[in-house]
Amino acid sequence: MAHEAPFQLLHSELIHYICKSADSTDSENGRSVTKLENMGFRVGQGLIERLTKDTARFKDELDVMKFICKDFWTCVFKKQIDNLRTNHQGIYVLQDNKFLLLCHLSAGKQYLEHAPKYLAFTCGLVRGALSNMGVKSIVTAEVSVMPACKFQVMIQKV
Repeated sequence: MAHEAPFQLLHSELIHYICKSADSTDSENGRSVTKLENMGFRVGQGLIERLTKDTARFKDELDVMKFICKDFWTCVFKKQIDNLRTNHQGIYVLQDNKFLLLCHLSAGKQYLEHAPKYLAFTCGLVRGALSNMGVKSIVTAEVSVMPACKFQVMIQKV
């Protein structure tokens, strides 16, 4: 689809710019991932404000997560999350079997080490959206087979 290309290109250039401006040491790589995650956090906060302005209040965190998986994910990635799982104790796993921002990378195992920097922005995006909805969380991502990935959301109880 033609409308996905600008977002993918912008995301790739953002990663390239931030990683290029940092040194190649491990600590600088960690800082780059943190910068990307923080940028995603701010974008997620702003985006969720616009998406939820005409939405009724959510009754619980499961409804919030369903909104993230359906409406929020569709707005950003033009598809819903493929699978949502929970242990009903504050941990949710969102699975995307063909994650848009990993599709342009080769499916070979040699690219798995680059996956964290391509997922950091999205982790921040989800964390920022949840934060603005009153849900404090920790969001991590893992990739075992490209381009599928799993986002784990751990809700922080106050």
